[in-house]
Amino acid sequence: MTKLQTPDFAKAFENLFASTDTSAFNDVFKNAAEFNSKISDIAIKAAEKNAELSQAWTKETLSKLETVAKPTTDPKEYAQVISEFTTAQAKATPEHITAFAEVAKQAQMDTMEVLLSAGQEAQTKATTATKKTTRKAS
Repeated sequence: MTKLQTPDFAKAFENLFASTDTSAFNDVFKNAAEFNSKISDIAIKAAEKNAELSQAWTKETLSKLETVAKPTTDPKEYAQVISEFTTAQAKATPEHITAFAEVAKQAQMDTMEVLLSAGQEAQTKATTATKKTTRKAS
């Protein structure tokens, strides 16, 4: 039986890239990794802050529920406790929602800053490359 010879693709790629300048690929990968790291950092910090806000709001609500959970035999008193709890929640909700909105606003501003910076950096590199190519062609 004859053995089937398969081409060595690893060797072929090695030979292909041996004669190619891969520094541009390395730069692209490095820049993409840095960009992704910055965007991920913004998202993680926003998520952490939102978790903190959620936890604080939950603790606040649960502590107020303790008064609602206390036993009472007077329906009037119970209605008063429920009314106070509901009023307190209605007053606190806009404050909490505003805090979440501030986190989102900050994350959006940070993201735009990263995007603008990346755009300016890409424009600078493109201008430099164009000038370099123009000089070589002249």
